Amino acid sequence: MSAMSNNNWDRRTVMRAAMGLAAAGGLAACGGNTGRSSSGDSLTQYFHAYGEAGTEQAIKKYAKAYKGANVTTQWITGSNFENKLFPALLTKNAPDVFEFHPQLQMVTSGQVADLSDLIDPVKDDFNPADIASHTVDGKIYGIRMIDDPQFFYYRPSLFEKAKVEVPETLEDLIEAINKLTTDKVKGAFLGNDITPVQSPLIWSAGADTLNAKNEIAYHTDAVADGLSQLRKLFTSGNLLLDAPADWWDPSAFTQGLTAIQWCGMWAMPVIQKALGDDVGIFPFPKVGDAGKPSVVNGGWSMFVNAKSKNLDAAKEYVKWLWIDQKEYQEDWALSYGFHIPPRTSIAESATKLKSGLPAEGVKLFTDYGHFDNIGWTQAMIAAVNDVIANSVRKNGSPEAALDACDKKVNAELKKLFG
Repeated sequence: MSAMSNNNWDRRTVMRAAMGLAAAGGLAACGGNTGRSSSGDSLTQYFHAYGEAGTEQAIKKYAKAYKGANVTTQWITGSNFENKLFPALLTKNAPDVFEFHPQLQMVTSGQVADLSDLIDPVKDDFNPADIASHTVDGKIYGIRMIDDPQFFYYRPSLFEKAKVEVPETLEDLIEAINKLTTDKVKGAFLGNDITPVQSPLIWSAGADTLNAKNEIAYHTDAVADGLSQLRKLFTSGNLLLDAPADWWDPSAFTQGLTAIQWCGMWAMPVIQKALGDDVGIFPFPKVGDAGKPSVVNGGWSMFVNAKSKNLDAAKEYVKWLWIDQKEYQEDWALSYGFHIPPRTSIAESATKLKSGLPAEGVKLFTDYGHFDNIGWTQAMIAAVNDVIANSVRKNGSPEAALDACDKKVNAELKKLFG
């Protein structure tokens, strides 16, 4: 859903301890909703504030329907959800249940509970890639709630007017952006700090964040060349920068400020309502001769705090909502924006995704989607954010920026893998 996924917490960086601990102090007092029950167990769940209307009410409705415990929902606003979540996990007010993305350090530190016993009976009904991205040493940590493809939206009428085709290469994309720019409309919006496209740039260059041996795989000549091309685009004056709302909000696109915008599938209903049939989508195009188009598969997963005083009750609640209640799972995926249900049985019956633009989004997800790598941590993501800052927004050498990133990422890899 809107607002932030693991691939770009540019939308979010890793917590600063002092800042995060200060923020954590007030979390227990945040407004919430309690599902009353006859049980003596009380549970707290953390969610970031989704942008789609009705999402907060939906989550609280689900919690209220649960009869096994009193479930309080903390709906946390602000753009740095992890800066509030991580410090809170170290306090007596830590949530019992929380949403986030698969992160290996949360497993190795014993922060998140093994949920294999909940998932194993229905494991074959989940997208295998979602299972793999949450698995460590054969154990499954976290239950995927939604899969959120991210790609480019564009206005076919503006493409026709400017006589440009749907881009197949990064060079094509830059040329199209330049031609689409007018005195009233910018060619494209890639996010206020450009970081939303950092992972697809890597994948579309035929590289990856890490390889199968958990070694750096992003530092290639093709990636460096792609960064140089983005720098030229950034300085061209043809990108929309400093938009009032960042990339996960489609308003820059729907209000006609830009001809192309990188955004998520969650925004599709709002975009279609605003623009009707004058909407198309395409993946991040290939970069270099060995490249291939790519689509980010963002999304959110539910985790249980392994250090919860109510561990068994927390697991029971998560099982009830995210395993047993398929009606709520379908509602969450399809009633508040469009998301792909990670469970095959629900996805197959999702009529809203079977035709038109939503079906095209599902196809891009299937053909070009890249899933979370549990070993690619927030600190590593922040290191690549710095690459974008130093080589695209500033005029630094891509190779020097990548070298500096390598040092940070290797330090993190050493902590995780020795």
